[in-house]
Amino acid sequence: MKVVAIVQARMGSTRLPNKVMKPIVGVPMIELLLARLSLCEKIDQIVLATSSDDRNTPLVEHVEKLGYSCSRGSESDVLERYLMAARQAQADVIVRITGDCPLIDPDLVGNAIDQFMATGVDYLSNAAPATYPDGLDTEVFSLDALERAGRESQESFDHEHVTPYLRRPGLFKTGVMCHEEDLSDLRWTVDEPADFHVVCKVFSHFAPNVHFSWMDVLELQRSQPEIFSGNQTITRNEGAKMGTGQKLWKRAKAVIPGGNMLLSKRAEMFLPEQWPAYFSKAKGCQVWDMDGKKYADMSIMGIGTNILGYGHSEVDAAVRQVVDAGNMSTFNCPEEVYLAEKLIELHPWADMARLARSGGEANAIAIRIARAASGRDKVAVCGYHGWHDWYLSANLGDDENLAGHLLPGLDPKGVPQNLRGTVFPFNYNNYAELENLVNTQDIGVIKMEVVRNKGPEDNFLHKVRKLATDRGIVLIFDECTSGFRQTFGGLHKMYGVEPDMAMFGKALGNGYAITATIGRREIMEAAQSTFISSTFWTERIGPAAALKTLEVMERTKSWDTITQTGLNIRQRWQQMADKHGLQIDHWGLPALTGYTFKSDNALAYKTLITQEMLARGYLAGNSVYVCTEHTPEVLDGYFAELDPIFATIKECEEGRDVLSLLKGPICHGGFKRLN
Repeated sequence: MKVVAIVQARMGSTRLPNKVMKPIVGVPMIELLLARLSLCEKIDQIVLATSSDDRNTPLVEHVEKLGYSCSRGSESDVLERYLMAARQAQADVIVRITGDCPLIDPDLVGNAIDQFMATGVDYLSNAAPATYPDGLDTEVFSLDALERAGRESQESFDHEHVTPYLRRPGLFKTGVMCHEEDLSDLRWTVDEPADFHVVCKVFSHFAPNVHFSWMDVLELQRSQPEIFSGNQTITRNEGAKMGTGQKLWKRAKAVIPGGNMLLSKRAEMFLPEQWPAYFSKAKGCQVWDMDGKKYADMSIMGIGTNILGYGHSEVDAAVRQVVDAGNMSTFNCPEEVYLAEKLIELHPWADMARLARSGGEANAIAIRIARAASGRDKVAVCGYHGWHDWYLSANLGDDENLAGHLLPGLDPKGVPQNLRGTVFPFNYNNYAELENLVNTQDIGVIKMEVVRNKGPEDNFLHKVRKLATDRGIVLIFDECTSGFRQTFGGLHKMYGVEPDMAMFGKALGNGYAITATIGRREIMEAAQSTFISSTFWTERIGPAAALKTLEVMERTKSWDTITQTGLNIRQRWQQMADKHGLQIDHWGLPALTGYTFKSDNALAYKTLITQEMLARGYLAGNSVYVCTEHTPEVLDGYFAELDPIFATIKECEEGRDVLSLLKGPICHGGFKRLN
């Protein structure tokens, strides 16, 4: 019986990249592991099993120089990788060791092999159930059992983690090697940076000896527990329960404040501890996570950036052409002129345009120009207008000023106190409130979203326009979100009210970064009296993408399509709520439609929907940002899966505990939506 230890290792670890080659006391971690394992006299051969990914070439070269055999197979199908390595080595019995266990103990491995041989089982483990410290995991099984698992199991989880199929009840004869004392809460493995730091301290303590026993380590932990304190809060085998995206999200939060660059895309806003978080591919209204699982996006579609769907062929082709021709140069790109002309053509009241790449930038540009044009600093705002100091200064002294416009209780830390009293919020449709601000403050600029919560009442927009005109105030419509959703251009066209300035973003480039600020000549020329400039506002991809996006929108009348689709979705939500006796409130433009359950458990219900729909292959919550790829077939599938979840929510309204149905925490509350 040939016993082969197969060590599973690769460089592409999601939580700690290149960990197996990271030096511990000056020696790569994998070398320490192999040196310790090689002292096990019960093993006939040690083989490193890694993937064919090019990143693993330095690992293979190093291990082969040490005199060990290497086998390269699938990156994701680790079971098949093991089978390949075992066949090549002509193994009868396989000892599975993972590359994240540098404290593996050769005597402990030998004991596991002896017990496997003596009991005649197909599979034996010291980790199922676990009684030894995490990091000493040893599995022993026959090649015949592994071959059978490879033939019979088609589940990706079994193929990614190698041995789960062998542990299924009733399929194989299994055995367990237990320690008399349960030490499973001790963590000696290396999955994350904190783990690595702990193991480095252990090896440094015993250096230059690298062949100390696991009992020596246990004695060290009991005598000097501070050495091991850095990673003790990490859950054992947490990685086996997490997808690649979840692992990367955990890693991101250690190096990126908040985890990412946009609050609305944080995993906690959707499904804490379960959300895939990152994508590998997107096309139409489909998104693939980093493990290759496909989802239909019935959620926020890139935060409303892709009216034409992800990866639109014509837009992407225009961008590729620009990339081939060159994106930046000392000269300016001609597309910025063409785009400015097109936006002015769509809005005849405007004469000039400035381009940028984000909505926050466009808002800041508009405010700077408007203040310069009006000669006054104070601004009245209604709606959400970005993260810059000028806007968040409204919360200085009272962090609830923007509660109805942004996030309740937002603390404006970092915003200079001397900006207090420069920005004053007012509520949509409350003309008297705005008029009072104008009468009591020296307001030079009114900035607002065209619609919020519901449409204008009592000629609200027309009254605002007249007030601005009469008082010499610059009126800005923020259409970064609403633009091109219900009309070909700004939503203000539908209401027949012309501002002095308007901004567009999000959908303008169908996923490529481009925003625009347009306005009347006498206003926009004030930009020349101040300094507004940025290097990457001159790149070529954004304007080129916008020009092609506008061309496709105009040809297909995309705004009509997404409006009708959104109205259909809203109607079907209501029909489903009526069917199950649930009460919901609707909000949003038709193409940015959403609903909220009239219940104290509304946020928990949203979390439940996201959890259950994710398992069914849908990204979904309580809103849909509609694109032209949301076909009737996609909608039918979505509503078929949503219906039984509404039935469950009805049970919860009648007494069932919704929290007992959740597999993690309730999602965080989000932005106040554009309505």
